Amino acid sequence: MPLFLSPLIGWALGALSAVVVAKVVAKEWQRINGELHPSGPVAEAPARETIPALRRDPKSGVYRPE
Repeated sequence: MPLFLSPLIGWALGALSAVVVAKVVAKEWQRINGELHPSGPVAEAPARETIPALRRDPKSGVYRPE
């Protein structure tokens, strides 16, 4: 076996194992995030018509609904 082949095999095995470890970590990361933050139905925002407009009170400077 030539001498240059041995480091090449080592680099290839190292790269392959790095890819496998990265995939396992990513899958575990997604599984844990799924448990911690379950994606449920998102509450709808209120309709634009139901939100009152705010006007500034000239005396106090406070914004109040119309």
